Amino acid sequence: MSILDAIDVKLLRALQADASLSVGALAEQVNLSRSACWRRIKELEDRGVIRSRVTLLNGEQLGHDVTVIALVRTNRHDEKWLRNFTETLDGMPEVLEFYRMSGDVDYLLKIVARDIKDYDRIYRRLISKVDLLDVSSSFVMETLKWTTELPLESA
Repeated sequence: MSILDAIDVKLLRALQADASLSVGALAEQVNLSRSACWRRIKELEDRGVIRSRVTLLNGEQLGHDVTVIALVRTNRHDEKWLRNFTETLDGMPEVLEFYRMSGDVDYLLKIVARDIKDYDRIYRRLISKVDLLDVSSSFVMETLKWTTELPLESA
């Protein structure tokens, strides 16, 4: 865990809420000079605390109406298989998140699609490139909570 002071926490809260804020606006919020604020942000980036600054898009507004959570099981656990699986998913922009899991499920994927037919296309592409034991897909009916903001209370 990285050690953050109160100013770092304020900066990170502000950036998580709106990464488009200017250094001047951030400096004002955390009561620092612009140059001191910029140095703090640069240090947080150099330490890897800030991974990137992005614009979050509304998938539904762009026609991605279906979110799928796919649970993947395999009986292959060698490096060559994993490299192929990873490279295949890297080439599939519809796969937003990809996790190796513990327990009964080997991998969890978060996938966006335009509709069920589009998901079927994505699924068929995946299974044509990677040898999988089982894929169990669940469709998100309603998003009840969604955030990209990490809790900073104990940072």
